[in-house]
Amino acid sequence: MDYCIINSPLGCTRIEGDTDGVSSITVLNSDETLTEIIPKSLQNCALQLDEYFNGSRTIFKIKQNPKGTDFQKKVWNALRLIPYGKTLSYLELSKQLGDVKAIRAVANANGKNPLWIVVPCHRVIGTDGSLTGYAGGLHSKQWLLNHESPVTQQSLF
Repeated sequence: MDYCIINSPLGCTRIEGDTDGVSSITVLNSDETLTEIIPKSLQNCALQLDEYFNGSRTIFKIKQNPKGTDFQKKVWNALRLIPYGKTLSYLELSKQLGDVKAIRAVANANGKNPLWIVVPCHRVIGTDGSLTGYAGGLHSKQWLLNHESPVTQQSLF
């Protein structure tokens, strides 16, 4: 398994994968030594994350190979369909998946998403519009939603 550590606006980010695809993208809670030479199998992912953060990419085209249960993969596939700059509630996501009663299982699968940003779990919010649990912290979720927002707030001063 190859890995690299790159910098992002939200901290050091670890990418893992191989020729079968990217299996994990996580933000680390500590400073790490950045990878000087990114393995070939991860170069496209690192480039696309950089493009996302600089505002030139809204859709990822990365070979993905996340590890999870069939149900988790079903949820992650549904997350990929949430458009850039849009949000969806856990309840709406559960309805889309065909079982409104599965809201907790959907939320749990969402929380186990191994492909940070590429599978946009940050776009799922509470039914009342509130920010709810996010593995990277609510400040990161808010940052990502602001980054994707079509409305740019101008400073008054």
